[in-house]
Amino acid sequence: MMPLRIAILTHSTNPRGGVAHCLALAEALCALGHEAVVHAPDPAGRGFFRDAACPTVSVSAKPVAGSTTDLVRTRINDYLRHFSTPAACDFDVFHAHDGIGGNALATLKHRRLIPGFVRTVHHVDSFADPMLAEWQDRSIREATRLLCVSRTWADRIRDDFGAEADVVGNGVDLSAYRSEPSEADVAVRERWGLGQGPVILSVGGFEERKNTLGIIEAFARLRARHRRAQLVVAGGVSLLDHAAYRARCRAALVAAGLTIGRGAAVIETGPVPQADMPALYRVADALAFPSWREGFGLCVLEAMACGTPAIVSLQPPFSEYLATTDALFVDPADSEAIAAAMAQALASDTKAQLRAAGKARSAVHSWRACAERHLDTYAACARTRQEPIHA
Repeated sequence: MMPLRIAILTHSTNPRGGVAHCLALAEALCALGHEAVVHAPDPAGRGFFRDAACPTVSVSAKPVAGSTTDLVRTRINDYLRHFSTPAACDFDVFHAHDGIGGNALATLKHRRLIPGFVRTVHHVDSFADPMLAEWQDRSIREATRLLCVSRTWADRIRDDFGAEADVVGNGVDLSAYRSEPSEADVAVRERWGLGQGPVILSVGGFEERKNTLGIIEAFARLRARHRRAQLVVAGGVSLLDHAAYRARCRAALVAAGLTIGRGAAVIETGPVPQADMPALYRVADALAFPSWREGFGLCVLEAMACGTPAIVSLQPPFSEYLATTDALFVDPADSEAIAAAMAQALASDTKAQLRAAGKARSAVHSWRACAERHLDTYAACARTRQEPIHA
Protein backbone atom coordinates (compact mmCIF):
# COMPACT_ATOMS: atom_id res chain seq x y z
CA MET A 1 0.00 0.00 0.00
CA MET A 2 1.19 3.49 -0.84
CA PRO A 3 1.57 5.80 2.17
CA LEU A 4 -1.67 7.60 2.99
CA ARG A 5 -2.39 11.02 4.47
CA ILE A 6 -5.16 10.46 7.00
CA ALA A 7 -7.10 13.16 8.83
CA ILE A 8 -8.42 11.76 12.12
CA LEU A 9 -11.10 13.86 13.82
CA THR A 10 -12.01 13.58 17.50
CA HIS A 11 -14.23 15.75 19.68
CA SER A 12 -11.80 17.06 22.28
CA THR A 13 -8.19 17.44 23.36
CA ASN A 14 -9.06 16.14 26.86
CA PRO A 15 -8.25 12.69 28.31
CA ARG A 16 -11.26 10.63 27.25
CA GLY A 17 -11.14 7.08 25.93
CA GLY A 18 -12.03 8.03 22.37
CA VAL A 19 -9.38 10.75 22.27
CA ALA A 20 -6.75 8.40 23.69
CA HIS A 21 -7.74 5.87 21.02
CA CYS A 22 -7.26 8.43 18.24
CA LEU A 23 -3.80 9.46 19.39
CA ALA A 24 -2.58 5.89 19.86
CA LEU A 25 -4.06 4.81 16.51
CA ALA A 26 -2.38 7.72 14.71
CA GLU A 27 0.95 6.94 16.34
CA ALA A 28 0.71 3.32 15.19
CA LEU A 29 -0.28 4.38 11.67
CA CYS A 30 2.72 6.71 11.50
CA ALA A 31 4.97 3.87 12.65
CA LEU A 32 3.60 1.87 9.70
CA GLY A 33 4.70 4.61 7.31
CA HIS A 34 1.52 6.64 6.90
CA GLU A 35 0.88 10.24 7.90
CA ALA A 36 -2.00 10.30 10.36
CA VAL A 37 -2.92 13.73 11.73
CA VAL A 38 -5.23 13.97 14.74
CA HIS A 39 -7.51 17.01 14.81
CA ALA A 40 -9.63 18.29 17.69
CA PRO A 41 -11.42 21.53 18.60
CA ASP A 42 -9.31 23.33 21.20
CA PRO A 43 -11.07 26.37 22.69
CA ALA A 44 -8.44 26.76 25.43
CA GLY A 45 -5.53 26.54 22.98
CA ARG A 46 -3.60 24.19 25.29
CA GLY A 47 -3.20 21.33 22.84
CA PHE A 48 -3.80 17.65 23.53
CA PHE A 49 -3.66 16.19 27.02
CA ARG A 50 -0.40 14.42 26.19
CA ASP A 51 2.49 14.73 23.81
CA ALA A 52 2.04 12.49 20.79
CA ALA A 53 4.40 10.77 18.36
CA CYS A 54 2.17 11.84 15.47
CA PRO A 55 1.13 15.19 13.98
CA THR A 56 -1.73 16.92 15.78
CA VAL A 57 -3.83 19.97 14.95
CA SER A 58 -5.57 22.06 17.57
CA VAL A 59 -8.57 23.38 15.67
CA SER A 60 -9.49 26.95 16.56
CA ALA A 61 -12.74 26.77 18.52
CA LYS A 62 -15.14 29.36 19.88
CA PRO A 63 -16.11 29.41 23.57
CA VAL A 64 -19.67 28.28 24.30
CA ALA A 65 -21.82 29.24 27.29
CA GLY A 66 -25.08 27.61 26.23
CA SER A 67 -26.53 24.09 26.22
CA THR A 68 -24.94 20.84 25.06
CA THR A 69 -26.77 21.29 21.77
CA ASP A 70 -25.25 24.75 21.37
CA LEU A 71 -21.83 23.29 22.14
CA VAL A 72 -22.10 20.49 19.60
CA ARG A 73 -23.40 22.87 16.90
CA THR A 74 -20.51 25.24 17.57
CA ARG A 75 -17.92 22.45 17.43
CA ILE A 76 -19.31 21.20 14.12
CA ASN A 77 -19.01 24.72 12.74
CA ASP A 78 -15.47 25.02 14.16
CA TYR A 79 -14.52 22.03 12.03
CA LEU A 80 -16.32 23.41 8.97
CA ARG A 81 -14.35 26.66 9.21
CA HIS A 82 -11.09 24.76 9.56
CA PHE A 83 -11.72 22.55 6.50
CA SER A 84 -13.31 25.31 4.40
CA THR A 85 -10.74 25.25 1.59
CA PRO A 86 -9.41 22.55 -0.77
CA ALA A 87 -5.93 23.10 0.66
CA ALA A 88 -7.13 22.26 4.17
CA CYS A 89 -8.78 19.11 2.79
CA ASP A 90 -5.58 17.74 1.25
CA PHE A 91 -5.87 14.25 2.76
CA ASP A 92 -6.39 10.83 1.20
CA VAL A 93 -8.75 9.64 3.93
CA PHE A 94 -10.96 11.43 6.46
CA HIS A 95 -11.81 9.50 9.60
CA ALA A 96 -14.26 10.74 12.27
CA HIS A 97 -14.61 9.15 15.71
CA ASP A 98 -17.76 10.89 16.92
CA GLY A 99 -20.86 12.75 15.82
CA ILE A 100 -19.19 16.16 15.81
CA GLY A 101 -16.49 15.24 13.34
CA GLY A 102 -18.86 12.97 11.43
CA ASN A 103 -21.39 15.77 10.84
CA ALA A 104 -18.70 18.18 9.74
CA LEU A 105 -17.37 15.62 7.26
CA ALA A 106 -20.87 14.82 6.00
CA THR A 107 -21.38 18.52 5.23
CA LEU A 108 -17.95 18.77 3.58
CA LYS A 109 -18.89 15.79 1.41
CA HIS A 110 -22.10 17.53 0.30
CA ARG A 111 -20.04 20.64 -0.48
CA ARG A 112 -17.80 18.38 -2.62
CA LEU A 113 -14.71 19.33 -0.65
CA ILE A 114 -14.12 15.67 0.28
CA PRO A 115 -15.28 12.47 -1.48
CA GLY A 116 -16.42 10.64 1.65
CA PHE A 117 -15.31 9.59 5.10
CA VAL A 118 -14.78 6.73 7.54
CA ARG A 119 -16.66 6.77 10.85
CA THR A 120 -15.65 4.74 13.90
CA VAL A 121 -18.63 4.18 16.19
CA HIS A 122 -17.27 3.62 19.69
CA HIS A 123 -20.80 3.45 21.11
CA VAL A 124 -24.20 5.01 20.45
CA ASP A 125 -25.63 7.38 23.05
CA SER A 126 -29.29 7.87 23.94
CA PHE A 127 -30.13 11.54 23.61
CA ALA A 128 -33.36 13.15 24.81
CA ASP A 129 -32.65 16.15 22.59
CA PRO A 130 -33.84 15.27 19.05
CA MET A 131 -31.18 17.47 17.45
CA LEU A 132 -28.36 15.62 19.22
CA ALA A 133 -29.93 12.30 18.23
CA GLU A 134 -30.23 13.42 14.61
CA TRP A 135 -26.61 14.58 14.47
CA GLN A 136 -25.45 11.25 15.88
CA ASP A 137 -27.51 9.27 13.34
CA ARG A 138 -26.44 11.46 10.42
CA SER A 139 -22.75 10.95 11.24
CA ILE A 140 -23.32 7.20 10.94
CA ARG A 141 -25.73 7.04 7.99
CA GLU A 142 -23.70 9.33 5.74
CA ALA A 143 -20.35 7.63 6.31
CA THR A 144 -18.72 5.88 3.38
CA ARG A 145 -17.42 3.07 5.60
CA LEU A 146 -18.10 2.20 9.24
CA LEU A 147 -15.81 0.77 11.89
CA CYS A 148 -16.49 -0.31 15.49
CA VAL A 149 -14.18 -1.15 18.37
CA SER A 150 -16.23 -4.21 19.35
CA ARG A 151 -18.42 -6.82 17.69
CA THR A 152 -21.17 -5.81 20.12
CA TRP A 153 -21.52 -2.37 18.56
CA ALA A 154 -21.00 -3.62 15.02
CA ASP A 155 -24.04 -5.86 15.56
CA ARG A 156 -26.01 -2.92 16.96
CA ILE A 157 -25.13 -0.81 13.91
CA ARG A 158 -26.32 -3.61 11.62
CA ASP A 159 -29.58 -4.00 13.55
CA ASP A 160 -30.34 -0.29 14.03
CA PHE A 161 -28.96 1.18 10.79
CA GLY A 162 -28.92 -1.76 8.40
CA ALA A 163 -25.24 -1.15 7.74
CA GLU A 164 -22.13 -3.30 8.11
CA ALA A 165 -19.18 -2.20 10.22
CA ASP A 166 -15.76 -3.83 10.47
CA VAL A 167 -14.33 -4.46 13.94
CA VAL A 168 -10.93 -2.89 14.63
CA GLY A 169 -10.66 -3.33 18.40
CA ASN A 170 -8.40 -1.41 20.73
CA GLY A 171 -4.86 -1.55 22.00
CA VAL A 172 -2.62 -0.78 24.93
CA ASP A 173 0.90 0.63 24.99
CA LEU A 174 2.88 -1.91 26.99
CA SER A 175 5.92 0.36 27.05
CA ALA A 176 3.95 2.86 29.15
CA TYR A 177 1.51 0.61 31.03
CA ARG A 178 3.72 -1.73 33.03
CA SER A 179 3.41 -3.59 36.32
CA GLU A 180 6.89 -2.77 37.60
CA PRO A 181 6.78 -0.15 40.40
CA SER A 182 8.40 3.22 39.84
CA GLU A 183 9.09 6.45 41.70
CA ALA A 184 5.91 7.81 40.18
CA ASP A 185 3.91 5.43 42.36
CA VAL A 186 5.16 7.13 45.51
CA ALA A 187 4.48 10.57 44.05
CA VAL A 188 0.91 9.63 43.11
CA ARG A 189 0.23 8.29 46.61
CA GLU A 190 1.53 11.51 48.12
CA ARG A 191 -0.33 13.79 45.71
CA TRP A 192 -3.73 12.33 46.54
CA GLY A 193 -3.11 11.34 50.15
CA LEU A 194 -3.46 7.60 49.60
CA GLY A 195 -2.82 5.53 52.71
CA GLN A 196 -2.54 1.81 53.40
CA GLY A 197 -5.80 1.20 51.60
CA PRO A 198 -7.21 -0.84 50.12
CA VAL A 199 -7.55 1.57 47.18
CA ILE A 200 -10.35 1.14 44.65
CA LEU A 201 -10.01 3.06 41.38
CA SER A 202 -12.87 4.26 39.22
CA VAL A 203 -12.12 5.92 35.87
CA GLY A 204 -14.49 8.32 34.10
CA GLY A 205 -15.64 10.72 36.80
CA PHE A 206 -19.16 11.00 38.19
CA GLU A 207 -21.09 9.82 35.15
CA GLU A 208 -24.24 7.73 34.83
CA ARG A 209 -22.87 5.61 32.00
CA LYS A 210 -19.95 4.67 34.24
CA ASN A 211 -22.33 3.53 37.03
CA THR A 212 -20.66 5.76 39.62
CA LEU A 213 -23.66 5.49 41.97
CA GLY A 214 -23.36 1.71 41.96
CA ILE A 215 -19.65 2.00 42.67
CA ILE A 216 -20.28 4.41 45.58
CA GLU A 217 -22.91 2.09 47.10
CA ALA A 218 -20.56 -0.88 46.76
CA PHE A 219 -17.62 1.03 48.20
CA ALA A 220 -19.71 2.05 51.24
CA ARG A 221 -20.26 -1.66 51.91
CA LEU A 222 -16.54 -2.38 51.51
CA ARG A 223 -15.67 0.53 53.79
CA ALA A 224 -17.75 -1.04 56.56
CA ARG A 225 -15.30 -3.96 56.53
CA HIS A 226 -12.13 -2.05 55.62
CA ARG A 227 -12.20 1.22 57.51
CA ARG A 228 -9.13 2.61 55.74
CA ALA A 229 -10.39 1.86 52.24
CA GLN A 230 -10.28 4.74 49.76
CA LEU A 231 -12.10 5.25 46.47
CA VAL A 232 -10.31 7.26 43.78
CA VAL A 233 -12.61 8.71 41.10
CA ALA A 234 -10.32 9.73 38.23
CA GLY A 235 -11.07 11.74 35.10
CA GLY A 236 -14.49 13.10 34.28
CA VAL A 237 -13.96 15.77 31.59
CA SER A 238 -16.87 15.49 29.14
CA LEU A 239 -18.73 17.53 26.55
CA LEU A 240 -22.01 16.28 28.01
CA ASP A 241 -23.65 17.81 31.09
CA HIS A 242 -23.50 15.39 34.03
CA ALA A 243 -24.34 17.94 36.74
CA ALA A 244 -27.63 16.31 37.82
CA TYR A 245 -26.06 12.86 38.13
CA ARG A 246 -23.05 14.31 39.91
CA ALA A 247 -25.40 15.87 42.47
CA ARG A 248 -26.98 12.45 43.05
CA CYS A 249 -23.53 10.97 43.61
CA ARG A 250 -22.67 13.71 46.10
CA ALA A 251 -25.92 13.04 47.97
CA ALA A 252 -25.11 9.33 48.07
CA LEU A 253 -21.67 10.08 49.53
CA VAL A 254 -23.21 12.27 52.25
CA ALA A 255 -25.83 9.62 53.05
CA ALA A 256 -23.10 6.99 53.39
CA GLY A 257 -20.98 9.25 55.59
CA LEU A 258 -18.16 9.28 53.05
CA THR A 259 -16.06 12.44 52.90
CA ILE A 260 -14.44 13.63 49.70
CA GLY A 261 -11.04 15.30 49.33
CA ARG A 262 -7.33 14.63 49.39
CA GLY A 263 -6.59 11.83 51.85
CA ALA A 264 -10.31 11.29 52.51
CA ALA A 265 -12.44 8.22 51.95
CA VAL A 266 -13.21 9.39 48.41
CA ILE A 267 -10.74 11.30 46.25
CA GLU A 268 -11.86 13.07 43.09
CA THR A 269 -8.79 13.72 40.96
CA GLY A 270 -10.31 15.39 37.90
CA PRO A 271 -8.20 14.95 34.73
CA VAL A 272 -5.02 12.98 35.44
CA PRO A 273 -1.86 13.58 33.38
CA GLN A 274 -1.25 10.67 31.03
CA ALA A 275 2.19 10.09 32.53
CA ASP A 276 0.60 9.49 35.95
CA MET A 277 -2.03 6.98 34.88
CA PRO A 278 0.17 3.85 34.98
CA ALA A 279 1.20 4.73 38.54
CA LEU A 280 -2.42 5.36 39.52
CA TYR A 281 -3.38 1.92 38.21
CA ARG A 282 -0.48 0.29 40.05
CA VAL A 283 -1.26 1.83 43.45
CA ALA A 284 -4.88 0.70 43.16
CA ASP A 285 -5.86 -2.70 44.52
CA ALA A 286 -8.64 -2.98 41.94
CA LEU A 287 -10.25 -1.11 39.05
CA ALA A 288 -14.02 -0.85 39.53
CA PHE A 289 -15.53 -0.53 36.05
CA PRO A 290 -19.07 -2.01 36.14
CA SER A 291 -20.31 0.32 33.41
CA TRP A 292 -23.80 0.32 31.99
CA ARG A 293 -22.56 1.04 28.46
CA GLU A 294 -19.10 1.04 26.90
CA GLY A 295 -17.69 0.95 23.42
CA PHE A 296 -14.79 -1.19 24.62
CA GLY A 297 -13.48 -0.04 27.99
CA LEU A 298 -9.90 0.92 27.16
CA CYS A 299 -8.96 1.53 30.80
CA VAL A 300 -9.57 -2.16 31.54
CA LEU A 301 -6.67 -3.15 29.28
CA GLU A 302 -4.51 -0.41 30.78
CA ALA A 303 -5.21 -1.59 34.34
CA MET A 304 -4.53 -5.20 33.41
CA ALA A 305 -1.22 -4.27 31.80
CA CYS A 306 -0.26 -2.61 35.11
CA GLY A 307 -1.12 -5.77 37.05
CA THR A 308 -4.33 -4.39 38.58
CA PRO A 309 -7.40 -6.66 38.88
CA ALA A 310 -10.47 -5.37 37.04
CA ILE A 311 -14.13 -5.57 38.02
CA VAL A 312 -16.36 -5.31 34.95
CA SER A 313 -20.00 -5.75 33.98
CA LEU A 314 -21.21 -9.20 33.03
CA GLN A 315 -22.29 -8.04 29.59
CA PRO A 316 -20.78 -7.04 26.25
CA PRO A 317 -18.37 -5.67 25.26
CA PHE A 318 -16.43 -6.97 28.28
CA SER A 319 -17.64 -10.53 27.80
CA GLU A 320 -16.57 -10.25 24.17
CA TYR A 321 -12.84 -9.71 24.64
CA LEU A 322 -12.29 -11.00 28.20
CA ALA A 323 -12.40 -14.60 29.40
CA THR A 324 -14.24 -15.34 32.65
CA THR A 325 -10.85 -15.86 34.34
CA ASP A 326 -9.44 -12.50 33.22
CA ALA A 327 -11.55 -10.26 35.47
CA LEU A 328 -14.28 -10.28 38.09
CA PHE A 329 -17.66 -10.06 36.33
CA VAL A 330 -20.64 -8.52 38.11
CA ASP A 331 -24.23 -7.46 37.51
CA PRO A 332 -23.93 -3.65 37.24
CA ALA A 333 -27.33 -3.28 38.92
CA ASP A 334 -26.23 -5.22 42.03
CA SER A 335 -24.14 -3.02 44.34
CA GLU A 336 -23.81 -5.90 46.80
CA ALA A 337 -22.22 -8.04 44.09
CA ILE A 338 -19.88 -5.18 43.15
CA ALA A 339 -18.87 -4.86 46.82
CA ALA A 340 -18.25 -8.61 47.03
CA ALA A 341 -16.04 -8.39 43.94
CA MET A 342 -14.09 -5.53 45.52
CA ALA A 343 -13.46 -7.69 48.59
CA GLN A 344 -12.62 -10.71 46.44
CA ALA A 345 -10.04 -8.71 44.50
CA LEU A 346 -8.17 -8.08 47.76
CA ALA A 347 -7.61 -11.78 48.47
CA SER A 348 -4.00 -12.68 47.74
CA ASP A 349 -4.76 -15.78 45.67
CA THR A 350 -7.40 -13.99 43.58
CA LYS A 351 -5.15 -10.99 43.10
CA ALA A 352 -2.26 -13.19 41.91
CA GLN A 353 -4.49 -15.11 39.48
CA LEU A 354 -6.06 -11.97 38.00
CA ARG A 355 -2.71 -10.23 37.79
CA ALA A 356 -1.27 -13.04 35.66
CA ALA A 357 -4.39 -13.43 33.50
CA GLY A 358 -4.77 -9.70 32.98
CA LYS A 359 -1.18 -9.20 31.89
CA ALA A 360 -1.51 -12.06 29.40
CA ARG A 361 -4.77 -10.69 28.01
CA SER A 362 -3.53 -7.11 27.62
CA ALA A 363 -0.39 -8.34 25.84
CA VAL A 364 -2.40 -9.56 22.83
CA HIS A 365 -3.99 -6.14 22.21
CA SER A 366 -1.41 -4.03 20.37
CA TRP A 367 -1.99 -0.67 18.72
CA ARG A 368 -0.02 -1.85 15.70
CA ALA A 369 -2.49 -4.68 15.11
CA CYS A 370 -5.37 -2.24 15.62
CA ALA A 371 -3.86 0.14 13.05
CA GLU A 372 -3.34 -2.66 10.55
CA ARG A 373 -7.02 -3.57 10.80
CA HIS A 374 -7.85 -0.07 9.50
CA LEU A 375 -5.80 -0.31 6.32
CA ASP A 376 -8.23 -2.18 4.06
CA THR A 377 -10.97 0.30 4.90
CA TYR A 378 -8.66 3.23 4.28
CA ALA A 379 -7.48 1.78 0.98
CA ALA A 380 -11.06 1.23 -0.20
CA CYS A 381 -12.09 4.78 0.67
CA ALA A 382 -9.00 6.36 -0.84
CA ARG A 383 -9.26 4.32 -4.01
CA THR A 384 -12.95 3.85 -4.82
CA ARG A 385 -14.59 6.92 -3.23
CA GLN A 386 -17.62 4.77 -2.42
CA GLU A 387 -21.14 6.10 -2.10
CA PRO A 388 -22.57 6.68 1.39
CA ILE A 389 -24.27 3.92 3.33
CA HIS A 390 -28.06 3.93 3.20
CA ALA A 391 -30.05 2.06 5.81
